[in-house]
Amino acid sequence: MNGEGKMAKQTLSSLDLAKEMIALDAAALTEVDIAQLQRLIMDYSAVTLCGSVQPWGYKMRVWAQEQKSNGPSRLIGSGDLATAATAALANGTAAHGYELDDTHEASSSHPGAVVITAALAVAAECGSNGRDILAAIAAGYEAMTRIGRAAISQQVTERGFHATCLFGPFGAATAAAKLMGLDAEGLARSWGLALSMVGGSSQFAHEPQGTMVKRMHAGIPAMHGVIAAQLGKLEISAPINSLEGPLAFYHLYSENPNLELLASQAGAPLEIHNISFKPYSCCRKFHSMIDCLEIATANFTHNPEDITKIDVYSPGNAIKKHAIRRPSSVMAAQYSMPYITAATLAYGPKKYGAFETAYHQDPTILSLIDKTEAHHDPKLDTYLPDRMANRVTVHFADGREESAEVIEALGSPERTLSFDGVLEKAEPLIDMVDPSMNLAAIADAVRRLPEMTDIDELMRLLVARNYDVTNTMAAD
Repeated sequence: MNGEGKMAKQTLSSLDLAKEMIALDAAALTEVDIAQLQRLIMDYSAVTLCGSVQPWGYKMRVWAQEQKSNGPSRLIGSGDLATAATAALANGTAAHGYELDDTHEASSSHPGAVVITAALAVAAECGSNGRDILAAIAAGYEAMTRIGRAAISQQVTERGFHATCLFGPFGAATAAAKLMGLDAEGLARSWGLALSMVGGSSQFAHEPQGTMVKRMHAGIPAMHGVIAAQLGKLEISAPINSLEGPLAFYHLYSENPNLELLASQAGAPLEIHNISFKPYSCCRKFHSMIDCLEIATANFTHNPEDITKIDVYSPGNAIKKHAIRRPSSVMAAQYSMPYITAATLAYGPKKYGAFETAYHQDPTILSLIDKTEAHHDPKLDTYLPDRMANRVTVHFADGREESAEVIEALGSPERTLSFDGVLEKAEPLIDMVDPSMNLAAIADAVRRLPEMTDIDELMRLLVARNYDVTNTMAAD
């Protein structure tokens, strides 16, 4: 019995996990897997285009130009060519640049902005075909999210680390290593190299004028993962036990990791199916709150002046860290529960520009902020980390009270977006970048990705002809 108990608790080593990731090839992907990957890549394309024209997106383009790093990998938005590592930093920053990138709740991370970025950048250098790119992306998501969930992401974030930046190098290295043709030992070695590159402090959350670096917290791990795989291919020696060793990842960054969570459950779908799409450009913790507001206001058919009070009931971590009432940067607004509530009630959930600094003194938003009260509901804590639930009660001047509770936010795996739903999200984002861009052509290329011999056809479509004149967004 004791032996059976030990076997039941046996965990994967870094090398075991690497073997599993390398074995995840194109033949292992089902039609359902491919359809989900196409949705993720379509979403990534639109979100990254939007981020590329934000101030931080432009700064990354300038930095990339300064590197004079000629290569085959294309910067989304500008179309500039660069090395894979350079493109990874620029495109990853753009992908994470407006709080619209996909989310994995159990690891509190944004894998698409890291993994898809790395895969597309490396695929251009390696001349990879579409099916191999899809398999590399699936494996990158799998590695990043499983490593993240085993770290117990809530504990990691409480210690001040930003999960995407911390877990991301492992996911990016996985996707890159597969496209470069590394074997399991080569991938494990790449993770050992990535171990020396992980990090990601959340100090930006405490300095409202120091938030632009947060936009880079997908680009940094994407770049590091690419470099780690490149060095791994050169057989630069590094630890093989990068996750479980005595001074390895979990012992350094996680208070009480559960390494049993590294293993997938028998018959369980790939982690790509546990991804949430973000229809709203703000912290994912409050997407279910926005859904509650939609219900309570009959699809936002209310007059903001008729609202006298808004009670928001949330998990403790949402209340504690997201209470700023007068944000002074775009990111601070996107992470402020009172501001998100007020901007949504004032202008609806799809006015992405309402988080810009030009709206921070908007009288309607300020009035609604002052009417918003936050309450901790311990019952909602029980859904964490897999679900981020909220409840609201909206009070009206005529004495009415309308309440709603949402456990599964729109875009969650239980309420996922179809490919058409992703296109509906993508349309206004691409219009923000360049109204002349051909969304239908981009969608068609994504749908045909499994048959493509290389990635350049898609990447050429993700270029704005007027890129150099679209920098009209407010600085963070």
